[in-house]
Amino acid sequence: MAGATRRSLAWPCSGSHRVGSTRRSGIRRALDEAKGAVTRRRLLAAHVEVALAAQDVAAARAASDELDRIGRGVDAPFLEALAAQASAAVLLAEGQAQSALAPARRAWTIWQRLDVPFEAARSRILVGSASRQVGDLDTAEVELRAARSALERLNAVTELKALATHAPPKSEETSVLTPRELEVLRLVATGKSNRTIAAELVLSDKTVARHIANIFAKLDLSSRSAATAYAFQHQLV
Repeated sequence: MAGATRRSLAWPCSGSHRVGSTRRSGIRRALDEAKGAVTRRRLLAAHVEVALAAQDVAAARAASDELDRIGRGVDAPFLEALAAQASAAVLLAEGQAQSALAPARRAWTIWQRLDVPFEAARSRILVGSASRQVGDLDTAEVELRAARSALERLNAVTELKALATHAPPKSEETSVLTPRELEVLRLVATGKSNRTIAAELVLSDKTVARHIANIFAKLDLSSRSAATAYAFQHQLV
């Protein structure tokens, strides 16, 4: 079943506007000719993808709304997951990250229940991206890391490349920190002690102290309060 649903719904990967226009024309023709409800639903999901790739959010919204409308009252988990995932993707494109969280999580729950790991991973990307936009960086990191792990197991090369575009932006200064040092800095900024950080990251107190010393040296900081201010200033927490 996973192979049958292996489409780029949430994160279109086409980099060519010309190709996107060709695909949009093809899908519009197919929608006009679609005879069965099942076929139309699948085409609407694909239309959301292609419209978002072409940055035509209005067209994506129209397709998503129709997909949601024709699925109401129908006991079809697959369709419900498609509609929820499409809705979340469109809401994110519209800048409504908070509203995107619920349908993204609902899509993930259904894909998990249906045992469709590829689409479940894509839904987790939506959850992670929406979480980051609302400032919940811890959840974003967990969700995106889980999505990456699932896609690696599936050897989904194209989607892994697309996922790289959802990495948090780094300033020249923060880029000198290792991923572990960034984790430690975020925890320091939340007021946690070395011992608490060590327990949370499964490290020794000595290792945490060494990471903090490295952070101070790399960022030219002299205290935990300065590190906390730095983390908030650079939107790391």
